[in-house]
Amino acid sequence: MIQFISEHAPAKVNLALHVTGRRADGYHLLDTLVVFTEAGDRIRVRRADRDTLDISGPFSSGLESDADNLVLRARDMLRRLTGTTIPVHIALEKNLPIASGIGGGSSDAAAILRALHCLWRPDVSLDEIALESLQLGADLPMCMEARPLIARGIGDAITHVEGLPALAMVLVNPGVAVSTPAIFRALASRDNAPMPALDPRPDFAGLVGWLASTRNDLEDTAASLAPPIADTLQALRHSGAAMARMSGSGATCFGLYASLDEARRAAEVIASSEPSWYVQATNTIERVSADVAT
Repeated sequence: MIQFISEHAPAKVNLALHVTGRRADGYHLLDTLVVFTEAGDRIRVRRADRDTLDISGPFSSGLESDADNLVLRARDMLRRLTGTTIPVHIALEKNLPIASGIGGGSSDAAAILRALHCLWRPDVSLDEIALESLQLGADLPMCMEARPLIARGIGDAITHVEGLPALAMVLVNPGVAVSTPAIFRALASRDNAPMPALDPRPDFAGLVGWLASTRNDLEDTAASLAPPIADTLQALRHSGAAMARMSGSGATCFGLYASLDEARRAAEVIASSEPSWYVQATNTIERVSADVAT
């Protein structure tokens, strides 16, 4: 019998994010290249006598163990979908900043869905669960995949991307809160060109060159609402990043480097000058895998 399952909930990084339109119901249409990283949260789940959620980690103080927690909403959604009522204990190690543009909450929810699918073994596929997960947020289907991908539409039209190089990067968050709805409301343009075609199997230099022809259409608006974003991008560029950009709706930004050693050195420089910021050197991953103890 399975004793517990431990799932990595990786940070989601939008290398490029184009806003290409808006539906009649108000949802914005996106075209985005997404990767996931070794840096992330950790979910651990096991059978229990009653449902419990414990939250630990450096960013645990900003979360509550109540019904609004996205991890618990994901658990309850899966129960409704599968009819499973087995109680579980969930432990969430919160290492990523909250509401920071790198999909922390969505990645946590996706990790619990993957973990409970492994624990409960329901007669429902992960693809079906991913489709249902869209009701929890537009990032959920891509976080369920947790591998390099292009997402279009409202995040539900996903294409896997093969052959991207492993990317060394530094994630930096200046500790400011940004409102995603406020950013979308303030956008000057919502009908922008989609991303250009991505060259197959680019090397690092080729990918950086391609990224230079792309955008994050939310970046300028977010920086106008939260000026420390501009300071964060400047710090990354001064540290020697081959390119720097905001991820998602911010405020987390990333810089790309030719090697993990370069990324680590850059992270040390930025962290020493801005000790209150979240600064993390990391690598991208090809896909997530669960640790199962029996």
